[in-house]
Amino acid sequence: MKFRTEIAIPSYPFQIDYSNRIFGLGSCFVDHMKEKFDYYQFQSQINPFGVIFNPVSIKNTLETIVEKRYFTKDDLFYHQDTWKSYQLHSVFNCTDAPKLLNQVNEKIQTTHRFLAQSDVLLITLGTAWVYRLKSTGEIVSNCHKVPQKEFAKELLPATEIISILKEIISLVNKPSKNIKILFTVSPVRHLKDGFVENQVSKSRLLDAVYQVADGQKAFYFPSYEIMMDDLRDYRFYEPDMIHPNKTAVEYIWLQLQQATMDNKTRQTMQQVEKIRKALQHKPFNPASEEHQAFIEKINRQIQALQKRFDWMRFDT
Repeated sequence: MKFRTEIAIPSYPFQIDYSNRIFGLGSCFVDHMKEKFDYYQFQSQINPFGVIFNPVSIKNTLETIVEKRYFTKDDLFYHQDTWKSYQLHSVFNCTDAPKLLNQVNEKIQTTHRFLAQSDVLLITLGTAWVYRLKSTGEIVSNCHKVPQKEFAKELLPATEIISILKEIISLVNKPSKNIKILFTVSPVRHLKDGFVENQVSKSRLLDAVYQVADGQKAFYFPSYEIMMDDLRDYRFYEPDMIHPNKTAVEYIWLQLQQATMDNKTRQTMQQVEKIRKALQHKPFNPASEEHQAFIEKINRQIQALQKRFDWMRFDT
């Protein structure tokens, strides 16, 4: 007798391993995956311009990266004593406009190079709801706590989302023809939009991805379905009952591992994790011979890994 419904994860005609470069854009759920890729020392770059929730802003960000559309002062606005951009996360906010422009334009340059060499693009769609700035008509990535009256809230039509995702696929082909795109819909519940409105939003995203995932260039990973149909219990949510908790994120990450990573890759991940846990060990006597021998052993393990993967870095 079964007491839960397990999601059958599709098989993919590609693997994620340590030779790959992984690029990611999207909602805060892709940031959870970033933490995992970073922890296990993969070559990854995720959300370099901050969290992005809607398909239009994801496409706009990709255009900026692919076409190297550098920011100018016209892309900024001054609000609450700082310079900001409606296309950037608040981490870029700065009291000095030239400094902000220099920072973001350097990021565009380095990100363009990384994307051109990437093997996998992970895109997590958060919502089909968008905010359009009334004064310019642009759809923003971040409202920056500007009064709500300055924006018009809209729900993207399903047909428009499909067109946007097709544009994303076409855009990514320019710098990297062999890249694989793994779409997923965020399991985070956007309840500020309303319960019904959140479901309508998610359904439009799911329908759009279903239409464009061709099994050759673009694929779908069912993180939303894992959360809603496999876990489907509030014990897997944070206290806000909106965000998946640590256990849920770990479970979805394991599902992604099993679907896209082979035994050799997972063995390397285990080695990385073993070293990370060992480095967290706090000795009673750091100067003891026993601890010095322990450190020497860990350093040998680190050096062995770095001979194979020269980008790996551990704090010792």
